[in-house]
Amino acid sequence: MDSVFIVEDDRKIRTELTKLLQKYGYCCYTSDDFSHMPDVILKQNPQLVLLDLNLPVYDGFYICRELRRHSKIPIIVVTSRSTDMDELMSMNLGADDFITKPYNTQILLARIAAVMARTYPEKAPDKISYRGLTVNFSQSVAEAEGEKAELTKNELRILSILLRNRGRITTRNDMMNALWQSDEFVDDNTLTVNINRLRKKLESIGVHSYLITKRGQGYMI
Repeated sequence: MDSVFIVEDDRKIRTELTKLLQKYGYCCYTSDDFSHMPDVILKQNPQLVLLDLNLPVYDGFYICRELRRHSKIPIIVVTSRSTDMDELMSMNLGADDFITKPYNTQILLARIAAVMARTYPEKAPDKISYRGLTVNFSQSVAEAEGEKAELTKNELRILSILLRNRGRITTRNDMMNALWQSDEFVDDNTLTVNINRLRKKLESIGVHSYLITKRGQGYMI
């Protein structure tokens, strides 16, 4: 089970984050010992840190700097401070990503998954099978009943997002924000084109009605 250390002094936010991450299969650690937070984190040795900037005793910049002196553990800054300077300082001190509050929970989860996949590529699943379709991520291929369809980068990402959230609706805005992390710009029309092409590719290998459109809401499988 992937582990996340949440550095947050607001108990309500900390509890909500813990419940959210546990619901999605993460093991969560927290601490009120803000005087020795870097040592507490390093001793726990989690796989990722969610770090607020506005903290008692030492701010998040100090904690980020201290962690980077001793570890390459991935750090995502999650803060209400949203200036370019805050983001620039965080990245210069070694943070892997920067998210401002209030955040969309699905975008936060997507960012966590993306940082985890980049940091621990050996842990990423090579294949996911669901409802008769198998997606081979290493080959960028969708397979069903012995038939295969080659997928583009964005088509693969779309399937990955929907498979992670299977049984739940993913809004168009959430999907575009998750795809925005790629090196290709994805606007509303581009998303529609990619969804339609993906549907046709799945139908070409005998998989029909796999991507469900929820009008005015988004997509799900």
